[in-house]
Parts: sequence; structure tokens; C-alpha cells
Amino acid sequence: MSMSTTPTTMQSHADNYLNERRQLGFGLRSIDYAIKSFARYVDDLGNHESLTVEVMADWARRDKGNSNKPATWARRLIKIRMFARYLQQFEPNTEVPDDTIFGRIGQRLAPHIYSDQEIVDLLAAARRLGPPRGLRGATYEALFGLMNDEKIDEREIKHVDGVIRSGTHGEKEHAVPTRRTRT
Repeated sequence: MSMSTTPTTMQSHADNYLNERRQLGFGLRSIDYAIKSFARYVDDLGNHESLTVEVMADWARRDKGNSNKPATWARRLIKIRMFARYLQQFEPNTEVPDDTIFGRIGQRLAPHIYSDQEIVDLLAAARRLGPPRGLRGATYEALFGLMNDEKIDEREIKHVDGVIRSGTHGEKEHAVPTRRTRT
């Protein structure tokens, strides 16, 4: 791997890299495992040339679970990208994989923050839900109003026995009936 006459093992590069990162204060649990696994893989290949994206991608496909999911391979590859950049100081021809080799992995979308007018429009649309003289529209209008006023999200809403309940862990609870009950 290095340009000296006796090649440095990839495992020694991995140990040096991980030690440097720890000294800088980085926690490296899962990355530590991935980099050490990759280093063993490269050393077992006996490859002392510049690392290629092809070698890295081949390692990423060989996960313990024998996954056939490109998203799993992409996550493994992401864990060794910084290590590949580090290796470039010893072997400038080392390739650094981009994050789209196996396709895009799911990333969270930015949440939409409703404007006051959008909330008013949503509540009005909920109120118009049918049937005409049923409680469905009023129920959803009340539910969305609670979600807005109390700043709660849909994960905090529970539907139990015809009543929508909001609030968790001893917080103030609000109940909205979802169907007519006989009294």
C-alpha cells in the first residue's frame, strides 16, 4: 500500500487512523468495526496497490448477513469513505467512493411547517368530511386543532375504544370521541 519497499499492512493503517480519530475526540464504535473488517479484507487479498472503488464495493457486498440489499452495502461503504481519504496521504491514487455507487439510501425529508393560513384551511377541510351529519369532520377538526395547539405529533396520538387520546408519560391528556355513544 505505501511506497516504501516493505508494504505497510492495511490493518496498521486502520489502527493508526482510528487512534488519530480517537485522540481528536471521535467516538468510533460501528465505524471501528467496519474499518477493521475492511482492513482485514484488503490484507487477505494481498493487495498492495492503490485501493480502488471496485475493491471497496466488493467488501461492502460481503456483509456478515449476506445481504442482497444495495442500501446495506451503501451504509457499509459510507463507513470507510473517510478512511479512504486518510489513505490518500500515503498512496495518492487511492480512490474514494462516492455515496451513490449502490444508489441513494433513504434520508429523512425536511418537515413541512404549516403556515397559519394552511392550518385554517386544513381545519376547514376536516370540518367538511362526511357523512353530512356525522362526527367524522368534527373529530378530525378537533384532532388537528389539538395537534396544532398542543404541539404534538401523530406518534403521540392513540386510538383506543373509539376515543382519540393525546399526551404521553403522565402529561395532560385530551380525549376526543371518534363515534357517537349512547347515554
